[in-house]
Amino acid sequence: MFIPDPVLLTPILGVLAGCVLGFAARATHFCTLSSLERHWYAGDSSGLRTWVLAAVCALIGTQLLAAFGLADPAASFYLSSEFAWSGAIAGGVLFGIGMALVGTCGFGAVLRLGGGSLRALVVLTVIGLSALAAQRGILAVLRVPLVDDLAYSFDWAGSQSIGDILSALTGLRLQEAVAALMAFAGLAWIFRSASYRREFGKVASAVVIGAVIAFGWWATTFTAAHSFDPIQIEAGSFVVPVGDTILQFITYTGTWPDYGVGLIVGTFLGAVFAAVWKRDIRWEACDDARELGRHLLGGTLMGIGGVMAMGCTVGQGITGFSSLAISAPVVMLSMAFGARLGLAWLFEGSVLAVFRRYGDDTRRSPAE
Repeated sequence: MFIPDPVLLTPILGVLAGCVLGFAARATHFCTLSSLERHWYAGDSSGLRTWVLAAVCALIGTQLLAAFGLADPAASFYLSSEFAWSGAIAGGVLFGIGMALVGTCGFGAVLRLGGGSLRALVVLTVIGLSALAAQRGILAVLRVPLVDDLAYSFDWAGSQSIGDILSALTGLRLQEAVAALMAFAGLAWIFRSASYRREFGKVASAVVIGAVIAFGWWATTFTAAHSFDPIQIEAGSFVVPVGDTILQFITYTGTWPDYGVGLIVGTFLGAVFAAVWKRDIRWEACDDARELGRHLLGGTLMGIGGVMAMGCTVGQGITGFSSLAISAPVVMLSMAFGARLGLAWLFEGSVLAVFRRYGDDTRRSPAE
């Protein structure tokens, strides 16, 4: 069977996957922050259920592919035996605060850019540059002692997979059982809502998004297995790949972009297609210097926090979760806490408001 050059094929597969991902997410207004916000302030959990369903579908698809030897999440950095717990917590909180200041995450910014938001372009530029600075620039000098050097080693379990950890503790093979239990629990909560069971569009969108992440695991595993050059096993993230995309556009190194860069470009194109289809394209910019400053700060916090946490809402919340990495729930809980702090500060003028119940739903949301 003829197989194109894997190094060339990898970003092409990323673009194709991104087009599907961007179209599905933009067409149904898939957004992590707005899902949390509506759940907290409006008592509407439909968006949150859609997000969880996407993660569960990614988990099911990924674990099935892994069981048949078609995907190898164990070869990714998500399942490294070194669990950087300090970065997962602190980075997650920083990312969540930044997400609240901006009104969306890196993935949402790409979707908004596809609809003509110049604010999203500013945010993505800042996310990409600050992520590069935290990963391999001057900020890495601080990240190494505060995050990398404090990592807890799961060498005794083989990896930081929840399944491997429980298997090592009990002496039983529990990888498949853990995945099945988590999927069942998630589906039970999602479809417990009778009203959500009628949200066919949101359900379909979540299934597609989860399937795209599972596809990413297969695609990079496939090309890595047929390549003489190293290819990173990944499935989807919107922090460091944003910075890598910027580098690909402004520099020429003679190297092809990877799957992550292809996914960023494809997601943008898919969002454009969805915006055109729904006639939802309009130019948007910051209203004043104060709003611009808030977006600059939020983008910086997301870039730095995303590197410390080794992922974003998609990178850890969906991709990491699909691999059963123990970092995924820790990072997502930290991001949710950070987002709650940020929204409380924006809405109430004090982070202490996070401990009070919100009753005024007339205030303008930064995610709108």
